[in-house]
Amino acid sequence: MDMKNRDVKIVIKGAGEMATGIAHRLYMSNFKKILMTEIEKPISVRRLVAFSEAVYEKVWTVEGVSAELIRDLKELEGIWDRERIGVIVDPKWSVVGLLRPYIVIDAIMAKRNLGTKKDEAPIVVGVGPGFNAPVDCHAVVESNRGHDLGRVIYEGSAEPHTGIPGPVMGLTKERVLRSCKAGIIKHVKSLGDEVKKGDVVMYIDDTPVIADIDGVLRGQIREIYVTENEKIGDIDPRNKREYCFTISEKARAIGGGVLEAIMHFLQ
Repeated sequence: MDMKNRDVKIVIKGAGEMATGIAHRLYMSNFKKILMTEIEKPISVRRLVAFSEAVYEKVWTVEGVSAELIRDLKELEGIWDRERIGVIVDPKWSVVGLLRPYIVIDAIMAKRNLGTKKDEAPIVVGVGPGFNAPVDCHAVVESNRGHDLGRVIYEGSAEPHTGIPGPVMGLTKERVLRSCKAGIIKHVKSLGDEVKKGDVVMYIDDTPVIADIDGVLRGQIREIYVTENEKIGDIDPRNKREYCFTISEKARAIGGGVLEAIMHFLQ
């Protein structure tokens, strides 16, 4: 057992699907002191595999690893003693200055840098577009599907955001459900349900959201208010219900890249 890794404090900005894949990989690699930050009302689409659900449910478990919501840093050591990942509502990341972690990972997946700086910790890793290593972080991890997914970039940036979802069985935009207007989501189908092209999956107020393809409803936002053109659902054409409940290959690859970057710099 490497006690050194267990004692390294890590803050991950974001607790959505990709951030969860990172946190899970680090936790299983014996990094046990992890704190994730979130907004007050997280909008994770693949919420069954997102530790952001702890904000709503207090505790959320993904593939055997549990995360627990804390109200302030005084609760964090207790969470860590119970071998859980901490989640805190902190959209301004004030915990970074208070906790003084050794590692900061920006996994918000905002497609741009919202303010992460290289001096926030001895090791700072940015995930996806908007980060430039070694200018505003020590390393960048590629998040775009394809040959370079998960690659660690020590000089330069990730591929720019294209606005086109990565292909699954050749399908891109067709598999993603987006809000045609602002309003309140009302579910018709449940996560894991099989859907057919033309099915009503959910409503935004009284406006139906229609499936463009056949598949399994792998992702679906909570019944909350959304703005126009927001990603609100994900239909998986591979038709494997079990994929709804496990970390995706993309999140695992990104998690592996982050782990590589950490081990590259960790002394």
